[in-house]
Amino acid sequence: MTPGGTMTSIAPTAIDTAASATTAGADALDALDDVATAARAAFATTVASTAAERATWLTAVADALDAAAGELIPLADEESHLGTTRLTGELARTTAQLRLFATAIVEGSYLEATVDHPDPTTTPPRPDLRRILRPLGPVAVFSASNFPFAFSVAGGDTASALAAGCPVIVKGHSAHPRLSRRTAEVVAGALAAAGAPEGIFGHVEGRETGIALVQHPEVRAVGFTGSLHGGRALFDLASSRPDPIPFYGELSAVNPVLITAAALDARADELAAGLAASFTLGAGQFCTNPGVVFVPAGSDFASRVDAAVGSAASVPMLTDGIAAAFAGGLDALATRDDVTVVAGDVAQRPGTGSAVVLSTTASAVRADPGALLAECFGPSTLVVEYDDVDDALAAIRAVGGSLTATVHAEPGEDLTGILAVLTEVAGRVLFAGWPTGVAVSWAQQHGGPWPSTTSIHTSVGVTALRRFLRPVAYQDAPESALPVELREENVLGIPRRIDGVLVV
Repeated sequence: MTPGGTMTSIAPTAIDTAASATTAGADALDALDDVATAARAAFATTVASTAAERATWLTAVADALDAAAGELIPLADEESHLGTTRLTGELARTTAQLRLFATAIVEGSYLEATVDHPDPTTTPPRPDLRRILRPLGPVAVFSASNFPFAFSVAGGDTASALAAGCPVIVKGHSAHPRLSRRTAEVVAGALAAAGAPEGIFGHVEGRETGIALVQHPEVRAVGFTGSLHGGRALFDLASSRPDPIPFYGELSAVNPVLITAAALDARADELAAGLAASFTLGAGQFCTNPGVVFVPAGSDFASRVDAAVGSAASVPMLTDGIAAAFAGGLDALATRDDVTVVAGDVAQRPGTGSAVVLSTTASAVRADPGALLAECFGPSTLVVEYDDVDDALAAIRAVGGSLTATVHAEPGEDLTGILAVLTEVAGRVLFAGWPTGVAVSWAQQHGGPWPSTTSIHTSVGVTALRRFLRPVAYQDAPESALPVELREENVLGIPRRIDGVLVV
């Protein structure tokens, strides 16, 4: 930032150094060190930047991505096989998300600005205290395989970290390397053109580089979306550093659904069609895929789902590795005596996925939840028959943490006991519809108890900002030393809590 307070426009060297980071061994680690050092230098500017400046950066990135859609969407389709319709919508979601954060940070409530004036009558006497949230520092972001735009290079973790005032180093995903590199170029170019500081954004590749990124002393937090195994390994690395840092991981979820007898009596075919559409969407490669569905025993609901699925063809999955893991998961379930294959072929074709419906009982789930409730990432669902609602809830408790939990019931049914369990195991509870599809908004919660995530925070929506901020209180500070958001005159007009009273 220049002495006059405006941003200097510096050419984007992040992509030049990121290209070096794609090489192997010591060269890659040296390049990573350059990227991380540049990010730390950029933090000196971003921590002092205004919300209006950062909003300009975010909007510039959104505009640049929209302008590059004709190039990026075909490239994404080549590498992900997700189809241009899905990817067009996903890119639009990604740019809308960037613009939402730009609006939110100017509005200012995310800062939780709080002013307590001195009060000698309290016990103990209260000094002048003013509290605000401030950015953590450089953030490492790990791209996801299943959302090449919305959870990747310019996705929610990147957007929320930049909005908070944190430089970002993205570790590109091997499932879409060419798209990642090109997106990174677009992002870096847009940031530079908008006047953002050099080093605010970097892009690296490779497994060993990713491990080193989590351990790099300049990195102050990590955002991750991926497998339970990989996420847990990185989480442990982040925690075992000499200076442990927060690791915000979205890892694994089976997203239980409970259908009551009344709901099934009223609309069984509608529910079967809804489930079929949800668990097969995108070849089942959604973190909110409804993987386990509890229905009354003897309802023959699984057969209705089979009919709703029909003769669905195999479709390419994101990677051969994901397809192989899906086939392996299906085989592990299908070979059990307490599981029945109701529809589909467990013997999947290499590199592809086709719909499979399996069934079991609530008692079997309670007896071996670790095996029956392991996430099977692909187009499958496990229908679990229960004797009564208490039987179903006991099994749902065994599910553990999930991103979502859904109940389908009829008007007038008492849901008190059901909701007590569903709100305990999930971050988002649905009363209709199906969990695939996550709106980006202020009220969204995309995160739940372990193993769905490693924290209590959301990775989608405006409050995803909170992950990359920390509270700082200023006591008896002179006016000139205070952040402008905490000074006596509220020149920015942001919401603040003054002496315990929220002033909007």
